[in-house]
Amino acid sequence: MKLLVSALEPSANLHLKPVLEKLGHVQLEGIFDPAFGTPLLPSSAFSVMGFLDVVPKIAKAKRSIKALAHMSETADHVLLIDSPAFNLPLAKAIKERNPKAKITYYILPQVWAWKAKRVAKVEKYCDNLAAILPFETQWYAKATYVGHPLLDEISQVKKSLTCKGVIAFLPGSRPKEIARLMPLFKKVAAKLGQKALLVVPSFIAPENIPALYGDTSGFTVCFNTHEALYASDFAFICSGTATLEAALIGTPFVLAYKANALDYQIAKRFVKLPFVGLANVIFHFLNEPPLHQELLQGAVSEAALLEAYAATDGAAFFERAQGLRTMLGQGSASNVAKMIQV
Repeated sequence: MKLLVSALEPSANLHLKPVLEKLGHVQLEGIFDPAFGTPLLPSSAFSVMGFLDVVPKIAKAKRSIKALAHMSETADHVLLIDSPAFNLPLAKAIKERNPKAKITYYILPQVWAWKAKRVAKVEKYCDNLAAILPFETQWYAKATYVGHPLLDEISQVKKSLTCKGVIAFLPGSRPKEIARLMPLFKKVAAKLGQKALLVVPSFIAPENIPALYGDTSGFTVCFNTHEALYASDFAFICSGTATLEAALIGTPFVLAYKANALDYQIAKRFVKLPFVGLANVIFHFLNEPPLHQELLQGAVSEAALLEAYAATDGAAFFERAQGLRTMLGQGSASNVAKMIQV
């Protein structure tokens, strides 16, 4: 089988891996991590953070969409993962050039947060809609809940609360995120005086750590997010997939996020959800209170982070986190692979 893939984000490539394992031998083409083969372009070519970072990538995106649409003519199936700003125009271009192309969209656009009009485009141009959150089928009539990819990827889950004297710090994966949070995390780690784990994304080379993180002498550097969260009693986490990973593993945490002021104001204008963390969003749609505290923008400070740590009810968090795992049910890789093979 020749599979055309568009996986622009590091998280998309993490979710792609177990799907490929379920599919077995496939000939891969498109945009993805070079670890899987030889892409048209590596995912890193499209790395952006915030609205202002998108502008320089527009011309490259247009050229890539044209090339991928041409490549779809010889592909057996097309798999689009997340990144709707790129993948929706790509789906449209593919269907206009090759109406018979079979397209599966995995990690659907978060229309429950903003841009609800995208539903019509996704359902018009994509054949299979693989939802990873149970409530997404309320928005997408054609969607099937396939399970959540993190349940395929997380192998270590806590059976009870831990008290090992270990705290994890996850300042994000992009340089600007790290630059805003790392100075605060250093101060918090020093105040807590416990073993501090600095979780660095696996795609960041060790030699680049000093330039991105500065002095890390107060931390033990870890490249495996799941292992670090499993080993920790508590975590301080930048918004992103890691917040849901911590919840599913069973590690209490506080979300801390500081964005460029303009980016934040633009996002605040369009995104109407009361929460940023995925676990909190899920509980919001269940009409239940949030699972964890969120500190955003000016609310992020050394004192606020320490206060959030002290105020967290670990037992209550752990009980509700177990319920979250039960609700999500199962991993998604097998069901996505079946969609592709049909």
